[in-house]
Amino acid sequence: MPAADVTSPTLGLTLPERARDKLIRGGINPDAYPTRPQKPQFLDEVYKIRGEPWEHNDAGKRADPEKKALFGAATKVTHLTRHIGTEIEGVQLSKLTDQQKDELALLIAERSVVFLRDQDITPPEQLALGAYYGVVEVHPQVPQVPGNPGVTVMWPDLAIAEGRKANFRQPGGASGWHTDLVHELQPAGITHLHNDTVPEYGGDTLWASGYSAYDKLSPEFRKIIDGKLGVFRSAHPYLDRNSPESGPKYVERVHPIVRVHPVTGWKSLFVNRAMTVRILGFDKAESDLILNYLYDVYERNVDIQTRFKWTPGTSALWDNRITIHIASWDYEGQEPRHGTRVTSLAEKPYFDPNAPSRREALGLDIPEGGQAGAGSYNTQASSGAQIGR
Repeated sequence: MPAADVTSPTLGLTLPERARDKLIRGGINPDAYPTRPQKPQFLDEVYKIRGEPWEHNDAGKRADPEKKALFGAATKVTHLTRHIGTEIEGVQLSKLTDQQKDELALLIAERSVVFLRDQDITPPEQLALGAYYGVVEVHPQVPQVPGNPGVTVMWPDLAIAEGRKANFRQPGGASGWHTDLVHELQPAGITHLHNDTVPEYGGDTLWASGYSAYDKLSPEFRKIIDGKLGVFRSAHPYLDRNSPESGPKYVERVHPIVRVHPVTGWKSLFVNRAMTVRILGFDKAESDLILNYLYDVYERNVDIQTRFKWTPGTSALWDNRITIHIASWDYEGQEPRHGTRVTSLAEKPYFDPNAPSRREALGLDIPEGGQAGAGSYNTQASSGAQIGR
C-alpha cells in the first residue's frame, strides 16, 4: 500500500513520504520544493536555448561489448521481450564505476530500455549520472528540483493544483505515444526516470522499439522513407515577438525520419504521433498518409513493445533515439505518484544509407532462397547479436 504522507506547506500539497526522504538524503529542503523556472514567453528566446551545436561523445562507444563489469556485478539479468527491454538486479546506479556506466549505455543502445528496481539514488546523484551521458536538458517549462537544474519533477498532483486535472476520457499528459524533446537541435538520448512513489497497481509505462518498427517495413517501403527529412515540433507553444497577436507558435526542427544510432550502427524509425508534423518534399495529404501508417506500425505491433509495472524505487533508463513511449493513466490519480527525471541530450540525428537494420546486422532475416546467418554487417554491439535470437 502507499506510504504515509507528509504535507508540504510551501505547495499546499501532500508530498509522499518516500519522495520526501529522497530529497532530504540529497540535501534538499522538501518544504521549498519544487523550483519553478522563469518560463520564456517568446519563440526567439527558446531558439537561443541550446541553439548552437556541440560534439556528443556517446558513452556506449567506450564500452566492453561483453559488458563484463556490469553483468559481473549483477545478480540477475532478464530480457523482457525478444526486441526490447532488459531488467538488471543487484546493481545500484549511484555506485556504478565509469566502466559500468559505459556498459550500461551500450546495453540501453541495444535493448532500448533498461530497468533497475530498489534503487537508492538522490536527485544530485541522478543529475551526475545524466551529465555523464550527455548535456543535461533543463526544461524551461517544467518544475525542477531545487539546486539541481535538469532534474525534472514528475508529480501529477502539481498538474491538478494548476487546474490541469485529467479524467478517464481525456487522461492527457504522457498518455499518448511520444518521444521526448524531438524539437531540440540535438534531441534527447538517454532519459532516466526514477519513480520513488507509484500506485499499488496500474500506472504502467509502455515502450516500443524504433529498430523493430523500421524492420517491420518492407524493403521497398524503406526506400521511400530512407533519407527523408521531417519537421518536429515542441510540446509547448510560445509567442512571436514581432506578432504576438498571431497566436501560439512552436519550436520546429528538421531531422531525418530514419536515423542511425551511433553506437549500434542500426537504423531506427524516428517519428512520433505527438510531435512529428510533416515530411518535407511531400504534399500534406501524402505526408499525412505516410506518417499515419508509420505511427500505426510503431503503436499497433505489440510484439515490438514492452509494458513495465513499476514498484517503488524503480529506475528506467531508455534511449529516445530508438523508442517511443506512453504512460497508462488507469489508476486515474487516485493514489500518489512521484518521480524525478533527467534527460541527456545526444547527437544531431543523422542518416547513413549504408547502415543496416537491426535484423540485418544480427542475421535474423532469412534471405529469399537462403538461411538466416551471422549477417554480413559489422556492428560494435557484438553482444547484442545474442539478444533477441
